[in-house]
Amino acid sequence: MPRATLITPSEAWVVEALSDTSLMQAAVNAGVSGIVGECAGNMSCGTCQLYVVEAWLARLPEMSAAENEMLDAVASERSPNSRLACQIELRDPLNGLVVYAPMSQY
Repeated sequence: MPRATLITPSEAWVVEALSDTSLMQAAVNAGVSGIVGECAGNMSCGTCQLYVVEAWLARLPEMSAAENEMLDAVASERSPNSRLACQIELRDPLNGLVVYAPMSQY
């Protein structure tokens, strides 16, 4: 099962999930503070924004136009390494992924 490390302003979490589970769902299931996922992964709220450690960016699938547009409406500052956790499926090539949650999703 792929693992990912999510670093929030208050602590670091290691989550593990079955392949093809979204990082957002794995984080919510693990009770990670800082990843809300109000829309349950429907890419309509932006409350699962995170910052991907640069070394991992090239391993992620290309961002869709819809994700790009949703990131324009997130509460915390968007940066070049911003992604939505609901759009990242945990798979073996992403085992060990490291991401940071913003200070707030609202």
